[in-house]
Amino acid sequence: MNALAYGAGLAGSQFNPINFVQRPQVILRVLCWLFAVIVFGCISAEGWIEDKCSYNSNSNACNFGVGIGVIAFLLSIGFIVLEGMFENISSVKIRRRAVLLDLAISAIWGFMFFVGFCYLSDAWRKSNYPKGGYGVNNLRAAIAFSFFSIFVWAGCAFLAFQRYRQGVDSTFAPSYEADPNAVPGDIQFGGYPDGPDINEAYQEPPFSTGSQSEKFPPGTSNAFQQPTY
Repeated sequence: MNALAYGAGLAGSQFNPINFVQRPQVILRVLCWLFAVIVFGCISAEGWIEDKCSYNSNSNACNFGVGIGVIAFLLSIGFIVLEGMFENISSVKIRRRAVLLDLAISAIWGFMFFVGFCYLSDAWRKSNYPKGGYGVNNLRAAIAFSFFSIFVWAGCAFLAFQRYRQGVDSTFAPSYEADPNAVPGDIQFGGYPDGPDINEAYQEPPFSTGSQSEKFPPGTSNAFQQPTY
């Protein structure tokens, strides 16, 4: 695995609420939260008549619809909070586990709403029409938004899967950019100053290397001459 995978770099970027609410993950989570409220709210409000479930007098159908709705409501809030904290999680392992948890739960709850939609639809098909049409709109709304919830939870699972596959991405490490080949703590040193060119010609010494006759004018005795015998 790449050393920078899943946000191994420095975390702690400043929270921006405008950018936060514009994230696709947050938008889908808000829809999950809203649809869950509608599902369990509609069933709880008018899903019972004289302690009998309006879905073919099947109390399990009402309880199942309320149960998956309430749990989806709580999960949606939890994942919205997690998304807000995600940028400040510096641990690679914790980020990876958070993404995998998001992927698994979103996929499972998308399946649960599929089961709930089929269960409530079949129970409503077998039901007698309530007297005076009591609760009909709420009962149908619960079925419809159970169906819509399948797609929003599947969308959350898809985004989590994309995030997992990206590994190294600005989503994981938005505040860290570095050379992947660099060693942590490595310091770049400048080059040594250039020395003299070895091929450079030597300068002529300050004193002439000519003959002694050039140093002493004619007629001048040279005290350093060797005596002749």
